[in-house]
Order: sequence, then C-alpha cells, then structure tokens
Amino acid sequence: MASPLLFPNSKGRRPSLQEFPSGIKIKDVKRVFLKTFGCQMNEYDSERMLALLRGEYVPCRRPEEADLILVNTCSVRQKAEEKVYSLVGRFKQLKARRPEVVIGICGCVAQQEGKHLVKRLPHVDMVLGPRRIFHLREALREIEAGHRPVVWVELDGDWSPPPPGPLGERPVKAYVTIMQGCDNFCSYCVVPYVRGREISRPPEEILREVECLVSQGVREVTLLGQNVNSYGRKEQGFPSFAELLRLVSEIEGLWRLRFTTSHPKDLSPDLIEAFGELEKLCEHLHLPVQSGSNRILRLMNRKYTREEYLEKVRRLREVVPEIALTTDLIVGFPGETEEDFRETLALLEEVRYQEIFSFKYSDRPLARARDFPEKVPEEVKAARLAEVHRVQARITGEIYRSYLGRQEEILVEGRSERNPALWTGRTRTNLVVNFSAPEDLDLKGALVHVLIKDTGKHSLRGEYLATLKGP
Repeated sequence: MASPLLFPNSKGRRPSLQEFPSGIKIKDVKRVFLKTFGCQMNEYDSERMLALLRGEYVPCRRPEEADLILVNTCSVRQKAEEKVYSLVGRFKQLKARRPEVVIGICGCVAQQEGKHLVKRLPHVDMVLGPRRIFHLREALREIEAGHRPVVWVELDGDWSPPPPGPLGERPVKAYVTIMQGCDNFCSYCVVPYVRGREISRPPEEILREVECLVSQGVREVTLLGQNVNSYGRKEQGFPSFAELLRLVSEIEGLWRLRFTTSHPKDLSPDLIEAFGELEKLCEHLHLPVQSGSNRILRLMNRKYTREEYLEKVRRLREVVPEIALTTDLIVGFPGETEEDFRETLALLEEVRYQEIFSFKYSDRPLARARDFPEKVPEEVKAARLAEVHRVQARITGEIYRSYLGRQEEILVEGRSERNPALWTGRTRTNLVVNFSAPEDLDLKGALVHVLIKDTGKHSLRGEYLATLKGP
C-alpha cells in the first residue's frame, strides 16, 4: 500500500517553528516531498530520513512545491514496483521545468535496479539502497558539488538508524527497527537480495530509542524486522529475541508492545512463553504461512511443514487462548494444483485467522521461483484469490461478531478520520475500534474501556465506559 509520509506523526500538517533547531526559520528551509510505498520498515526508514533532513527541509504535500523529491520504494510485489515507475515517470516534466529539483529513489527498488534506474529514468539524481538511505545528507552534498547521479547501493558496512527527532504533538504509537535483512531465501522473495543478509542492532541502542520515544509520550511500540525471531543469532553476546522483549517490556511508561514479522520456523518455545509472561506484550501475532500445502511449502523453501506450523499455533493458543493470529498467503505459486489450493483453504478453516493478507504470485527479479516451470494462468490465480477472500471474509465476520457485548481495553490513537465525532483506537488483539464518548473528554493517548456494540467490515464500533490510564 502506498502512503504519503510527510513528517513523523504530523498527520500531514506543517511543522511548527518549535520543531526546528534554534535559529532556523521556515523561510530559510527548503521543501521536501516524500512518498512511501510498502511495509512498516519503509515507514520507519522514511521517518528517519525526514529526521535527518530536519532543519534544512520542511515537508510539503505536493511534489510541484518541492526542492527535494524522495520516493521510498517496495519491490516485494510487481504491482508495488510498477507504481513507483509510474509516479517517478510523472516527475520528468517537473524536472524539465525546474532542473534544480533533486529527485531521489530510495529503498528496495533502488537496491534491485541500481544504475539501471538512472538509465530508465534519466531525470533521477539519486539512488539509495536500504542500507544507504541514512547517508542521505552526504548524498545531497555530493549532488550540490555537481556529482550526479549518486548511486549508492552497497549492502556491506555499518547499518545504524539515526536517533528519532521530535515527534510532534502527542504521539501514541511508534515503530522501532531492530534488525535488517534476511537469511532465509524463500524462493519467491527478493528481500535477501535488496535488504541484504541479517544484521541486528545492539540491544542498548534499541532500548535507548524506545526510552526516547516513551519520554515523548509514545505508549505502544512495534519492533520491526524481516524476521524478528532470529534477532541476535549471528552477533556475539546479544540477547535472544524473547530476551529482548523482556528488556523492552521493563521500560517504565511503555504500555503496549508488539512485533512483526515472524518466520514460523524460528518461533521458539521461549518466545511463545513470553506471550504468557509479559503483560505489555499484546495478544496478537502475525505468522505468515504462505501456503497450506507441504509440497508448495517445500518449493517455496519455507523450511517447515503444515503440521509443524499447526503445532506452533496449538501451543500459542495453549499459552494464550485469546491470541489473535494474522497471516500472509500467496496463491498461484508455480506448480500449485487445485489440490494444493484446497489444502490452503482447509488451513484457513482450521486456524481461523483474524485477518489475512493474500496476494497472487508474481515473478520477482533474482528470486529462484522466477525460473520455475508450471506457471499458473492469471485467470486461475484471480479465481483462487477471490475464493480465499470469500472464505476469510466469513471467518473475519464471525470473529468480529464474537466481540459484541464485550468490554475491551482500547489505546486511543485520536479522532476517527472518517467521523471526527468518534474516537479511534485498537484492542490488544489489534482490531480497530471507533467509539463515542462524552464531548468534554480528551482521550488521545489514554487507555480506556469500551463496550463493543456493533461491527463493520474492517472495524468494531462501541461506547466509552471508563478511563483506565490517562494520556
């Protein structure tokens, strides 16, 4: 999904003078337009890039107003990559009118294509891979010195995000990336080639970042990585991921803790036990299965079986019966038969995920499955995806209706964008709840009890009962 990210927690507003270093005024500052495609890690990276630019650039809503245009890209699926080319292609005329505008492509497409991007899009000045985006200031200095295009896509060397800047007005939630890269090499996936091999951040650096966020009012933190379960396995003296969760949960003022994404093969008994031990760790886990067929799982190089996956689900629900599970699914993987697909549908019925993120398989550059035979026709993939959606919509609706009449703990994120008369927040199981409350209450950042009274397609609706913790 594409989302414009202008300034951390700014909701698109123009930052105040107080958000710039002393002596810097908006009239002295250039303008930056930033568009983010893809996952939460890209959102985190975009926030850090904007923090790096603070004091030199103020965010703007339209590329036509910008002195610097940045596009942070995703290449996990072909559709996301096509959106990048479409957007950046439209900047060609803008560059012709205003040659001084600097245009940069960052992230996974930048890493994947490198110098080919400049050949295809010669109006682009800068190409920065995921492990070079935090060298943004240096890249801009090179361009100012007349050295363009700058193409930095090396995957070696240090990787350390800059500290977060001021977060704006009353932040509630934040992401913290704890590791980068992936060593799993699933046959359909380009991530190891564009994010590199796994590298973990030092635990003390992570803890300092979380403490900094909490000191600014953040109450919920989500730890991010391509495979957080393997955090610290390659670094000497680092804690395991379960141990890291315990360290983070001890930070005073943090109310909720989440993480994503987990690889099922690395879901350890210690991590499962953490869900039962840590009060702050929310009862929600995204556990991508990708397919319900053992044959397809082998072809995907997922390194677990259907039975092993289901055993981990059983153990999770034994420790935390109310845990909500979400997952990723790929339909139409090369060689997927009707029987393979039916096994995936049966898995949906057995596990009963709260939500799923499902996609048609698409060939990706560098991934091994690109060369696999027996490609599934597009019309078959489309029909299978539609059937997955029908099955899951019924299951999700049943789960949503099970919340009717229940009192739920909600962390309030602010006013509903669709209906500002309502407040919005999430349950510990990560369901969106929009609810009414007395007009004299300011609930942003509060932990409240809400009576669930109705369901929608993608959210619950309710009524405020009481405040458990103030903002």
